[in-house]
Amino acid sequence: MPEHAHHADVVIVGAGAAGLSAAHRLTSAGVTTVVLEAAPCVGGRMSTEKVDGFRLDRIGQLLTTSYPELRRTPGLGSLVLRPFAPGILVHSDGRHHRAAERLPARSARGALTTARALASAPLAPLTARTPARTASGTPPRSAPLGTPLDQARLGSALARIAATPVDRLLERPELPAADALSARGLPSRTIEGFLRPLLSALLCDPGLTTSSRCADLALHAFARGRLCLPEGGAEALPEHLAAALPPGVVRTGVRVTSVSTSSVRTAEHGAFTCRAVLLATDARAAAELLPGLRVPPFHEVTVVHHTAPEPPLDGPALLLDADRGGPVAHTAVISQVDPSRAPVGRVLVSSTVLGPPPEESAVRAHLAALYGTPTDRWERLGVHHTREAVPAMPPPHDIRRPVRLLSGLYVCGDHRDTSTVQGALHSGRRAAHAVLTDFGITPSYARETLPTAA
Repeated sequence: MPEHAHHADVVIVGAGAAGLSAAHRLTSAGVTTVVLEAAPCVGGRMSTEKVDGFRLDRIGQLLTTSYPELRRTPGLGSLVLRPFAPGILVHSDGRHHRAAERLPARSARGALTTARALASAPLAPLTARTPARTASGTPPRSAPLGTPLDQARLGSALARIAATPVDRLLERPELPAADALSARGLPSRTIEGFLRPLLSALLCDPGLTTSSRCADLALHAFARGRLCLPEGGAEALPEHLAAALPPGVVRTGVRVTSVSTSSVRTAEHGAFTCRAVLLATDARAAAELLPGLRVPPFHEVTVVHHTAPEPPLDGPALLLDADRGGPVAHTAVISQVDPSRAPVGRVLVSSTVLGPPPEESAVRAHLAALYGTPTDRWERLGVHHTREAVPAMPPPHDIRRPVRLLSGLYVCGDHRDTSTVQGALHSGRRAAHAVLTDFGITPSYARETLPTAA
């Protein structure tokens, strides 16, 4: 019989990080693959808006240089990661506190081309600018978090979790992260002043209802690496993945209306026949195509972008609010972290709210307190609210949710592993491995044990 006009061994629905990761594994094994994306561009939630020369991330999830899949995924070898300054800057009681500046020496292994980025952008001290003033008219002071003993305990705790194998972390009792923090053996001021705001930022979970095992994985990644962002915006990561695939594999602007184990029907381009279908969309879109798939709850995120007359903080620091004195959970002078995200000579300040969009006046007042400088001359560039930004991971949470539904039908995404970029890439690799196994193909990485997403 004549071959169908649209045919591939595997049809992947969705061109986010998970689907593109799976496509690389399949094509490298010689499996003909086509990736169908309804949007006009790849990336899914990892998208970046361009406004007057600024690059504004819609969600702005934090990455760490220690994510294993950033090294293992083909196509990411040329991705440049722009690191934040070591440690964290915490605002509490009108002061800036420095914490976790000394990380394990082995933590730098996760960087792809971080060394080059650091060479071109030297780190500045984690202190507020001299002219900055708090609401009371005094500049915020910079000091270590807690006493020297508190610092030593915190450093020891981070070093210990960095050295703990992932499998052992997953054997710990599972509780909501907020409940598990009290068992850390650290002073409450260290927990409230550092661990709670840090985990809220990493997990996009203000209430820390996330599984303590997933929280431990987040701390493990933080302690072993550096917080970072992709150079050029969040979209750079999926764009690198798509550009490294063979021509014609990724097709955007194709809306899928139904799927089966042997075909995919689209609204504009008819049917694609295949040997297997891999759903790599977000959880809700996957459930619409396959009724019965579980849709998890989500954390909503709002990112507010401003440009300021001058940088309100010296250095590429991530600034957390331990007091929770306003809507902003964390903020940074992003143009200090990644100069490519702002025109030359301009300043980009991006602030994350873990919830719905607040009033602009509340955001400005909170940023003025955090940075210790007036914000009335700041210009708002954009507000991006994503109601279903990050899948929630309450206990019990299975970070190895099955990617093989049945022979010929597979699913991947951050809702199948951990709700991180690492989890999305890892689930794509697991799904590709399942497809190749069912096809009777031994992948080139078969001898490598598939690790747990961290």
